[in-house]
Amino acid sequence: MQIFVDADACPVVRIVEEIAEKYHIRTTLLCDTNHVLNSDYSEVIVVGAGADAVDYKLISLCHKGDIVVSQDYGVAAMALGKGAYAIHQSGKWYTDANIDQMLMERHLNKKARRSSGKNHMKGPRKRTEEDDVRFAESFEKLVLKGGTLE
Repeated sequence: MQIFVDADACPVVRIVEEIAEKYHIRTTLLCDTNHVLNSDYSEVIVVGAGADAVDYKLISLCHKGDIVVSQDYGVAAMALGKGAYAIHQSGKWYTDANIDQMLMERHLNKKARRSSGKNHMKGPRKRTEEDDVRFAESFEKLVLKGGTLE
């Protein structure tokens, strides 16, 4: 098992690394040239800033049984298709049972924004310590689940 993080502006990188280090799991952070990262634990891969470049690189690297951390439903769907696990930065697991509905909701919301002429959305609410705790608990459960299935 290996962990791959879609790390462009990802607020849970530190938490992922702490848990990965605890269980001695190789971790790779992927970012584009606009979000260069440094890490004492993880391998960092920097890709060009092209649209979805990080997403496609991450999917090309992950395999069955790996864990992908991403807020992008499309990336999660591709990871699930490869037999990997996927988790959102909120701690919600992407699964074969919920990904189709999530993708459809994303599509319908985008369509509604286009038709209304509203291109600006309010950003996400400020992340709290409770959000971090919830993610850490959920992520650690996923790591333990993944480790038992290999």
